[in-house]
Amino acid sequence: MNRDLHAVETLRVLSVEQSTKASSGHPGIALGAAPIVHSLYSRIFRTSLKHPDWINRDRFILAAGHGSSLLYSLLHIAGFPITRGDLAQFRQYGSMTPGHPEMDIKLGIDVTSGPLGQGIPEGVGMALAETFLAAKFNRDDLNIIDHYTYVLCGDGDLQEGVTQEAFSLAGHLALNKLIVLYDSNDIQLDGVVSNANTELVREKYEAMNWNYLFVKDGEDLDQVEKAILKAQTSTKPTLIEIKTIIGRGVASQNTSKVHGSPLPKDEVAKVRAQLGGEEFGVSEEVYDLYRDTFRNRGEKCYQDWSEKYNIYKQRYPEDFELFEKLVSDTLDLDF
Repeated sequence: MNRDLHAVETLRVLSVEQSTKASSGHPGIALGAAPIVHSLYSRIFRTSLKHPDWINRDRFILAAGHGSSLLYSLLHIAGFPITRGDLAQFRQYGSMTPGHPEMDIKLGIDVTSGPLGQGIPEGVGMALAETFLAAKFNRDDLNIIDHYTYVLCGDGDLQEGVTQEAFSLAGHLALNKLIVLYDSNDIQLDGVVSNANTELVREKYEAMNWNYLFVKDGEDLDQVEKAILKAQTSTKPTLIEIKTIIGRGVASQNTSKVHGSPLPKDEVAKVRAQLGGEEFGVSEEVYDLYRDTFRNRGEKCYQDWSEKYNIYKQRYPEDFELFEKLVSDTLDLDF
């Protein structure tokens, strides 16, 4: 098993161990979408563990907030202060790992999400803020704002009315730093998606001035990475439809049953046995992978940005002062 596959399988096992231990949760999305978030975080995403409030970090929004166990597993492996003990307390009162993510920048959680349809408008707002700050403060010789906002959504998110309003606005404003990763598995809570929705996805969102990309196999990390990098070159916001299998690898895969029903303990034990290690265990190989990729890349990006920011301070002192006040919410406004 190569390092990437080992990491993906670890994300899957940690996620289902959480929901089964809690007797509550949604294993389907965690099993299906694990390769998507692994490809994003290990190969592309930019943030700094040492400076989690870095203004130019990339943002990630789990619009499908019921997939929180996957997010917590990812953040733990990536090095954020979510421990194995926190994973074991998934969905417990007072824990750091509630059933839906709650905003905590120190933990790598940029927004609170949960109700389907909420995350995409949040992403549009963040992308709009990036566009405003870039237009206001970037200079021909120096960019200090150029981050991306990534949203992971599911079929249910795209069926919400408020999502359509947000999509329309993002396309109208050409918010090209917004990339939506659509976990397209054709299954939702009460059955197949086609029972409720037969829209032509590509045609619909291209009509809203979105760039549309398609990944046939969500298990193909290289193709997921390639699509995200291609999206970064677009002059429009991008929707990447990534075909996945809900609950991949378990008996109830590709059915609505696995959407929100924790797996039986014996089935989780079998999955863990195939991977190896103890409950909520992570191999050093997987930790090393994220240190060598996600963590090292993020710290280098932060250092490179800091050097540019210091140059900006010297060249554009008035703009620097205004920027500092804006991002620290200390600007004195008199209406």
